[in-house]
Amino acid sequence: MSELRKDPILGRWVIVASERAKRPVDFKPDPVGPPKSTASCPFCEGNEKITPPEIYAIRKPFSAPNDKDWLVRVVPNKFPALAIEGNSDKRGKGLYDYMRGIGAHEVIIETPQHVSSFAPLPEEQIQLIFQTYQARMSDLKKDNRFDYGLIFKNVGDRAGASLEHTHSQLVVTPITPIRILQEMKGSEGFYQYRGRCIFCDIIHQEVEDDERVVINDEHFIAISPFASRFPFETWILPKQHLTHFEMIPPHLIPALARIAKKVFMKLEKALNNPAYNMLIHTTPFTMDETEYYHWHIEIIPRITRVAGFEWGTGFYINSVPPEDATKYLKEISI
Repeated sequence: MSELRKDPILGRWVIVASERAKRPVDFKPDPVGPPKSTASCPFCEGNEKITPPEIYAIRKPFSAPNDKDWLVRVVPNKFPALAIEGNSDKRGKGLYDYMRGIGAHEVIIETPQHVSSFAPLPEEQIQLIFQTYQARMSDLKKDNRFDYGLIFKNVGDRAGASLEHTHSQLVVTPITPIRILQEMKGSEGFYQYRGRCIFCDIIHQEVEDDERVVINDEHFIAISPFASRFPFETWILPKQHLTHFEMIPPHLIPALARIAKKVFMKLEKALNNPAYNMLIHTTPFTMDETEYYHWHIEIIPRITRVAGFEWGTGFYINSVPPEDATKYLKEISI
């Protein structure tokens, strides 16, 4: 029988339709195949002149900007959602509020290698990617026009990727997105009632229950959320109460790279290289550390589609109970 589950952070309800339950092999998504060509790929080493000039890069010694011998490279998005120049110029007309589309939109090219995912990359390279995320977030945080920075990663056509070569994006906005505000409001309400961080409580309960823990190590945990919206949705959370992603202590970066690689390897092996989105939710730039919010990574395999019922109600229907997804992922050897 189907079950309704309430997300303890947002108060959002999810329908876990167990009678629709499928094994991973029953899903038929279009797998993300190996990249086809390097000759015209703007993100491949040797094609640096095809992209806009780099904003930031981790390079081999004695290499020149916008040339070969880089390890991670950041460039402006050629088709930015927001522009870096100008001021917000907030104004209203009757009921309606609007402002200029200022912000930043950057592309993090994660490796010179022509691969479609960072799962096969060595942990040392994934560490450099996370360090780059931090560096760019920290730099843009200094601009008092901006409120929030979202790191996200699209892999595969179904997830919205326009290029095969593995990359991430950073979009910085002059306002805090409503999804983050909802998370923070729910977290603050729980803190006012219980006096504890809800994310820390989730970690403690998941470890105790051990039904939805995919990977549990000294510094990080990967779980299938209790009210998972999508089959095989997976979150990575730091066990230490940390509010701002860009302020992760350096000694935790290797552990983050290690668990991220394991999670992506398991998901890709279990689901035949699915399309997916990765999102990093963190505290807004304009807020100091809080006792109630906890940065985390959300990974959403795109193996089902959102349709009319979901759009019309705000409910999600998940055909794979998170406990089943967890059990299957745990059995995947990597």
